[in-house]
Amino acid sequence: MDQSADQTTHFTYTQAQLSEMAADVLRVARELGATDAATEISEGSGLSVSVRKGQVETIEQNRDKVVGVTVMIGQRRGNASTSDFSPAALRATAEAAYNIARFTAEDDCAGLAEEALLERNPLDLDLFHPWNIDAEQAIELARRAEAAAFAVSPRIRNSDGASVSAQHSQFVLATSRGFTGGYPYSRHFISCAPIAGTGSGMQRDDWYSSKRAPGALAAPEDIGRYAAERSLARLNARQLSTRRCPVLFEAPLAAGLLGAFVQAVSGGALYRKSTFLYDTLGKAVFAPHIHIHEQPHLPGAMGSAPFDEEGVKTHARDVVRGGVVEGYFLSTYSARKLGMTTTGNAGGSHNLTLSSKLTTPADDFAGMLRKLGTGLLVTELMGQGVNYVTGDYSRGASGYWVENGVIQYPVEEITIAGNMKEMFLQIVAIGADALVRGTKETGSVLIEQMTIAGGN
Repeated sequence: MDQSADQTTHFTYTQAQLSEMAADVLRVARELGATDAATEISEGSGLSVSVRKGQVETIEQNRDKVVGVTVMIGQRRGNASTSDFSPAALRATAEAAYNIARFTAEDDCAGLAEEALLERNPLDLDLFHPWNIDAEQAIELARRAEAAAFAVSPRIRNSDGASVSAQHSQFVLATSRGFTGGYPYSRHFISCAPIAGTGSGMQRDDWYSSKRAPGALAAPEDIGRYAAERSLARLNARQLSTRRCPVLFEAPLAAGLLGAFVQAVSGGALYRKSTFLYDTLGKAVFAPHIHIHEQPHLPGAMGSAPFDEEGVKTHARDVVRGGVVEGYFLSTYSARKLGMTTTGNAGGSHNLTLSSKLTTPADDFAGMLRKLGTGLLVTELMGQGVNYVTGDYSRGASGYWVENGVIQYPVEEITIAGNMKEMFLQIVAIGADALVRGTKETGSVLIEQMTIAGGN
């Protein structure tokens, strides 16, 4: 693939031109008297279409660009941004950031990342895979996904639509401490959301595929068919009486549990002491068979990055090993607030995998239902319902009631509740049915006991 030609197609500027603009911004900041400065210059282009019942609903094309400038005057910090890439606008933005910094209060923890932590030789992680698709081609893919959903059963009577999007972006980050780095990247997406049944008995579900490389996306027909099967399976749902029972989180929802853990051990929550996992480094938070591994350098993965948003080198590490927390998610600022060192997570986590040393190949989805035995399979959650200060967890849910490892009937209009401290410790098993959702990968997660609040 000639990536240089594809970059010319999708971008207005070359990486070299963005680097030159970044150098100009830093030079202006120095001339003004800044003690430190950083800038990120980015641009992107994209196409997104949606269809509903075969008819085109939306066609959106975007071209975006932005320059963000941070200026330090000692321990005082100022930020400004512009979408104008002209030399005069770049100078004016640097001046605006400088003037803001002049009037802000000093902050002992403010400042750029230490030079020793910066990535000097970034890896090429194969993150840019252009999709040279036009609106008509995208519409056809969306129609194929939706048509496949309607073809599954005459009970698929309606649709919330199907969508296709292609996004191409690039950036350059530069700091006055000698760091300059950047790269192009892509994100592509196909989804379908069919509706089964009629009247008050209608049920909706969806499925999607998201990848950096268009060739790695699931076929639109497969997405549509599976989304339809999910919608059909939810017909004639019942409520449950209030009870305590085992709960199996389907893999896409289990990724949300992993996300809750990340938020609870991220720098901002920790230094504000607004998390139920405050001061848990070196302590057992999960069941002893649980591991969480971070792998920022997986080629082509959605969560890969050779450096974080501050230019700090990323590295593979065990965040949780044997149930024990071995690392937080820290930026330079939050690390200083905690008297620690940044973990290279300014901007978030990178390719987290939740796993169990007890998992075997037999623990596929059917195997996990057998381990659940009699209990609740959760396939959809509604509302926020997580109190990160106390760990209390309460969310609207729907899914399926399971007996002796076999799905009996769909359920809806229930609430599942617990406390995340207990939930993490009560993870009994993690399935071999691993699924990647965004920057996180996990199989289905079985929790020993939760409270189910029903309507009868």
